[in-house]
Amino acid sequence: MGRRELSIGLIGSGFMGKGHALSYALVGRVFDDLLAAPRLRLIADRDADTARRAARELGFEASVGHWRELVTHPEIDIVDITAPNHLHSEMALAALTAGKHVYCEKPLALDAASAATMAEAAREAGVVTMVGFNYLKSPAALAAKGLISAGVLGEVWHFRGAFQQDVLADPRQPFGWRFERSLAGSGALGDLGAHVIALAHDLVGEVKQVCAQASTVIGERPEALGGYGYREVAAAGTALRSVENEDAVQALLTFEGGATGVLEANRVATGRKAHLTFEVSGSRGAIAWDHERMNELQLYDSGDPADRRGFKTVIMGPDHPYYGRFWPVAGCGLGLGDTKVIEVYELLQAVAQGRPARPDFRSGAAVQRVVDAILESAQQRRWVAV
Repeated sequence: MGRRELSIGLIGSGFMGKGHALSYALVGRVFDDLLAAPRLRLIADRDADTARRAARELGFEASVGHWRELVTHPEIDIVDITAPNHLHSEMALAALTAGKHVYCEKPLALDAASAATMAEAAREAGVVTMVGFNYLKSPAALAAKGLISAGVLGEVWHFRGAFQQDVLADPRQPFGWRFERSLAGSGALGDLGAHVIALAHDLVGEVKQVCAQASTVIGERPEALGGYGYREVAAAGTALRSVENEDAVQALLTFEGGATGVLEANRVATGRKAHLTFEVSGSRGAIAWDHERMNELQLYDSGDPADRRGFKTVIMGPDHPYYGRFWPVAGCGLGLGDTKVIEVYELLQAVAQGRPARPDFRSGAAVQRVVDAILESAQQRRWVAV
């Protein structure tokens, strides 16, 4: 029997939109139990010419001149949103109203109120939603979750997480939408820290209270003359614009279950590339992970003999979640794009089976509540309840 077909409508063809398109193209080749095959039906972008070019380059059957044409198109089953942050809410709500399943990149919205509205609309629509926290899908993060759930660490005491990059550390990097509060919302926190919060929720539980500080290190940036996103360029002597959100944030956390933690997000961390890390420690052991070495999980077991205690490196292999779908032997390694393939697989399976995906809009709204609380705490310089 052939697979059911699900028509995809993608909004946005930047680096993340390209990543989604490649994942749809690969998912059926990686997962032989895929219940629904994706059909790359429509793509929309910031203008009709860009959309037409993207359709040719990414393998979509057709393009449309405006995203509203896409979300209301009768053939589209899943609306996939990779547009800038400020458009997520309007696009998703329109898609939900049209009865479409929705796959949206993070952050879900600019603020917790908008995210809550989206989550409630998804519940009322009764459709499948997913938010693009793809680091949750790495075999190591999934293995860590399994170890914690199995009680290998004992009672969880502490979480430490950080996401640091130097992609915006150059003061000559032009002013783009990521620096404008009305378009991006928060800065490093929503862009990078949201991933840390999602991991914290998945591994430890929901955050209860926060105490934070935030700073903008590079206060002004030159106006962009061309390009888009990370590819924007500026010429010498270009007028400067004030950056409206934070470059770095640090926060103390308390969790509903009693654990404590710390979080850091930094988009100007000189020398750091994709330094997403977490460490979870408990009464019997600890685990640690660094995305730059994403196929290794560090595990400490206090039950080891005293003369052999210490973190050991567990290399990801076919015995770990999803790894064996890609490679039959340990140590070959997966990459960031593979986590997107896994994410797309879980989305398509959920739609085909009529069950919720994870993380859904409700999970995305929970992350946004923590983001808002951290920003409020940094502004008021006090502990804030989530």
